[in-house]
Amino acid sequence: MFGVLGVLGGGALASHAYSNSRQAIPNSAYGPTLWRNETIEKLFPATVGDTPNYTYEVSNKKVAQWSRMGISQDTSCAKGLSGETEKKAEKLGCKAVLRATYVDLTGEMVATVAIVVLPEGTAGQEMGEYLDEQEHADVPDGAVVPFAVPGTLAAKWQENRRNGMGGDALGGGELPYAIAVTAGAVDGRTAGNLPGEFGDYAANDEDRKPWMDAANALSGIFYTNLGNLER
Repeated sequence: MFGVLGVLGGGALASHAYSNSRQAIPNSAYGPTLWRNETIEKLFPATVGDTPNYTYEVSNKKVAQWSRMGISQDTSCAKGLSGETEKKAEKLGCKAVLRATYVDLTGEMVATVAIVVLPEGTAGQEMGEYLDEQEHADVPDGAVVPFAVPGTLAAKWQENRRNGMGGDALGGGELPYAIAVTAGAVDGRTAGNLPGEFGDYAANDEDRKPWMDAANALSGIFYTNLGNLER
């Protein structure tokens, strides 16, 4: 699929046909279509951050932790995901993968966030369970294909610089999506196996942990964002 994000950028429904955005009750009819009907600014805000309570949106600049570098216009599942993650998504009937790249406010971490669009039913939850398993694997799958953005801190962001991944699911039928994130260092430093005894007792996991934690935190932020958009 190509061009979907361009349509999104053109504007959303003037008001949700099925819901009032101020309502606190999720609207199950709108949930599966929000990826096509919300503006790109709503799906991938210019800045995002973890919210201290429900009164904040993840896009509130007061909680900003990450700045958006760019958004991919290629929504192909095969181009957006990699390895076993791509195979799993395709098996579950992946419809599209929307990606955007962010850099944290220190300018040291870069990450690509993917919203994986799946069929209604249990596919979203199954994808989330798979991503959770990868988070605890000895060598986690990279999951998301990095989206490099020329002229920004993410200009050299590529697959061999991926250090960590994370994910969340919004399953249960109403929100048939999974969030997958891959993260790395802006300067290209890569996590690896420590030599000799330094690599014993899960030390190699600790070498990857900062990026895994960052990817997990970012996936949680977008979990919250999509949930809010459904209302």
